[in-house]
Amino acid sequence: MLKIEHLSRAYGELLAVNDVCFKIQSGEIVGLLGHNGAGKTTIMKMLSGYLEPSNGTIEIDDIDLAKDRAAVQQRLGYLPEVLPVYPEMNVADYLDYAANLKGLAGDKKNQEIRRAIQATDISSKLLSPIATLSRGYKQRVGVAQAILGRPKLLILDEPTNGLDPTQTQQMRNLIRELAKEATVILSTHIMQEVDAICDRVLIMRAGALAIDARLEELRQSNSLIVSSDLTPKRAEEIFKAIEGVEQVESLGQQQVHNRYRLELNENRDTAQHANIIAKILIEEGYALYELYPEQRDLESVFREVNEKEEVAHAA
Repeated sequence: MLKIEHLSRAYGELLAVNDVCFKIQSGEIVGLLGHNGAGKTTIMKMLSGYLEPSNGTIEIDDIDLAKDRAAVQQRLGYLPEVLPVYPEMNVADYLDYAANLKGLAGDKKNQEIRRAIQATDISSKLLSPIATLSRGYKQRVGVAQAILGRPKLLILDEPTNGLDPTQTQQMRNLIRELAKEATVILSTHIMQEVDAICDRVLIMRAGALAIDARLEELRQSNSLIVSSDLTPKRAEEIFKAIEGVEQVESLGQQQVHNRYRLELNENRDTAQHANIIAKILIEEGYALYELYPEQRDLESVFREVNEKEEVAHAA
């Protein structure tokens, strides 16, 4: 549905986006992550047609953005981090204006406005001037304008910013519903949002795409957690003797047993190694309280990606 090939954008000598390639299928919810200055906002602006790439191509539904900008933009919905609204307009007039800009008219326009109002739960604020709305309601108005016309690609920059917990959950549910008909790109600094609703994550680093993976893949690690009555010294002897175990780290004592993290070589089968470890401990007469693959969270993956970059610069 969305195809990005060798996308780059330079500002003078600064290369803000450097040779980025990825594809996103219809119905996917993809998180776009990166530190400030990593290139996220530049990519979103290029996807929306606001900025032209220095190099590369953007295609939506096999339509090249550079060749038919209007046709692509008709398929887009975009919520920027700072919504460009007219504070003196009331919500109803603003949505009518936004619908006109998208080329909606007549019954279709009215139906789309009603759908957007209902989906974002802003009916109680229709006659309120936008200037009087809370940050949360302004955010919902922004989402309402973005989904007018049932876009095929929905780009949301910090959609839950300023929302309370109830509103945040409503927004998550709304995004899941929207993904039934559209591709959703979600840019946020809140890792929990990506964990909660995204299928896949793109992590930008210094203008380049550092990671493109599904979340379940990222959560896997090459480490096993073992709880046993082994002493640290004996654990080091036994575990280091097992082929494929790179490192043994003591995680301290809990009640009557000790916990260890075993880091395996890359591409090792954690399930197979767990079976080997269990057999060895039982044969040696040691107790085994826990044995499971360690799960990484998105925050730790994000930190690892950026720490690698810092090490490279230091070198």
